[in-house]
Amino acid sequence: MLLKRKENKKTKVNKFNIKDKRSQLIIVGSLLIIGGLSLVGGKYLYNYLQNRQEDNMIQNFYEIQEQIDDTNEDTPTESNEVQEEKKEISVSNEEYIAVIKIPKIGLEKGLFKKGSYNNNVNKNIQILDDSSYPDEENGNFILAGHSGSGRVAYFKNLHKLERDDQVSGFYNGAEYKYKVVNMYDIEKTGTANIIRNANKSTLTLVTCRHNTNKQIIIICELVEKA
Repeated sequence: MLLKRKENKKTKVNKFNIKDKRSQLIIVGSLLIIGGLSLVGGKYLYNYLQNRQEDNMIQNFYEIQEQIDDTNEDTPTESNEVQEEKKEISVSNEEYIAVIKIPKIGLEKGLFKKGSYNNNVNKNIQILDDSSYPDEENGNFILAGHSGSGRVAYFKNLHKLERDDQVSGFYNGAEYKYKVVNMYDIEKTGTANIIRNANKSTLTLVTCRHNTNKQIIIICELVEKA
């Protein structure tokens, strides 16, 4: 009789141990699920807030462009003072100085001036150092962006563009309307051979062709300034 009591006691202990282990596994599993959901939720929240901020900055940019446009209409001949005022309105490290818009691929993105901490291909679409701005006659406005996936892959759909597709650049109170005239691939070497008509104002878009060692070069020519 005493032996049976000991066996029953041992059996109860084993059952309690199994229950404890199951409880621990459930707790650990729940924590992992909660942690995973928090990471995913945090990522979506971060992207949402970033998108909201970018939308607000683009809206502010367009409002500033309207002010510059009004100034242009009110003053046919500008004094140096007015020119300086326009420059102060349009140039800031903290605000967009231009917006690139490509309707075919649903892209509308603000750009920071050269020299800005945010004018970096790992943060934004980058205005390259060798680039001119859109208002320079026969200049070349050169923009580079990431393809592939991820938040900063702003040029991920650039390969879908074709000849005669429309691209707009908004800068210093004007809209510069371009059309695609040429597209070609080059080897990814850190430098880009840009083939364009030097007698025309152009916009050049540069990105990597996803999963290859190639870069896509898209040449656009100015057709209208509005």
